[in-house]
Formats: sequence, C-alpha cells, structure tokens
Amino acid sequence: MKLSKDMRAFEERIGYRFKRVDLLVRALTHPSVSSPNRKDNQRLEFLGDRVLGLVMATAMLESDKEASEGQLAPRFNALVRKETCADVAREIDLGAVLKLGRSEMMSGGRRKLALLGDGMEAVIAAVYKDAGFEVAQDMILRLWGQRIFQVEEDARDPKTALQEYVQARRQPPPAYVQVSRQGPDHEPIFTIAVRLQDGTEEQASAGSKRLAEQAAAKALLARLEQKT
Repeated sequence: MKLSKDMRAFEERIGYRFKRVDLLVRALTHPSVSSPNRKDNQRLEFLGDRVLGLVMATAMLESDKEASEGQLAPRFNALVRKETCADVAREIDLGAVLKLGRSEMMSGGRRKLALLGDGMEAVIAAVYKDAGFEVAQDMILRLWGQRIFQVEEDARDPKTALQEYVQARRQPPPAYVQVSRQGPDHEPIFTIAVRLQDGTEEQASAGSKRLAEQAAAKALLARLEQKT
C-alpha cells in the first residue's frame, strides 16, 4: 500500500514514518466509511486510550515526585480526556486526513471533537503497534508538550467542582438551561446558562452543549470563589 502525499505530510507532522502503512490508514478510517474490506479505527482507539493513559501517568509521577494520588488524578483526567486529544489533533491537522463517509463529511465531521479525539487515540495505537511503547511514548510527550507541566493542579471537571461547592454549602444543585442555538446544523453554537437557587447565573457559548455547560460552570465557580 502506498500512502498519499497528504498522508506522508501527516507523518511529518507527528514525527513518525510508518513501516506498516495499513495501520495509519486504519487509524484514520472512521466507522462511517468502513466496509468488510476496510477496517475502521474503533479497536485502535480503545488501545490508544490505554497507551496514552500509561504514558501520562508515568510522566506525572516523574515530573512531580511529591504529589498525592488526590492531586495527580484530576491532572491525569485533564490530560487524557477527549477534549485534550481533540486539541492535539487540531494542532497536527488530523481532520484533514480523516477518512469519513459522505454524511459525516457533510455534517462537518473533520471538525467534530469526538471524531478528532478518537482519531488521535487511534493514531497513538497505530504507532504503538508499528514501533512499540517507547516510540509511541516519545511521540505523545512531544505532541502534548507543555500541557503536561502546565496542567492546573486542580483540574477537576468544572461541573463537578461547582456541584461540590454548592453541596458543601447545603444548597440545591445548579440547573443548566439552553439559552440559544445558532449557526448551521453542521457547526452549531450553543449558549448555556447555569443558575443557582438564589438566581446567581453565568452563561457561556461553545460548539457543543457539554463544552458550553463546562465553560458556564467554570465562570460561575470563579465568580463565587472571588466572594469567599
């Protein structure tokens, strides 16, 4: 199998040239375009998630030898979550080489967080299977870069942190309300408000409800903590 010019350029962006190019092709093949003769990237995604987790756990233990498990866990979650994988995928323009079915292409699949995150994990697994753990580890550490050292010490999910904040003060849980949805179907922008029982509220907008909820929760939590 011969790789296209775009695929070769992608290899340059990740800093690794495949010996088994079929692994790279499979890693970039979304289920929407798979067939009996063309395997998709779901099994590689499963493996890549585990490889990424081991690399990040090892890196954090080595970079902070005094941190407790309670400190390390939220940092770890922040580094391996789908949003972070998608951010790295955008930096290496992984979306440009994803193999998608027509429906996914028409709905903006090359920019979707879930597809980019899954593809990044699958590429990690492909490198691992092609060259072993150390080479995969080197690539991950290079692509994640300063994220590993700059991740916030308290990197809990903002919604969880806000929930814990109000519960500690014996208040009802916050409510999340969709204020608006704008933009085309393939690239919507959601505006979400998070409200407390006393009427305190913050709003945020993002390309998915989940991200908008997280951003609104983070803004509200920051506002509340400034008062204490």
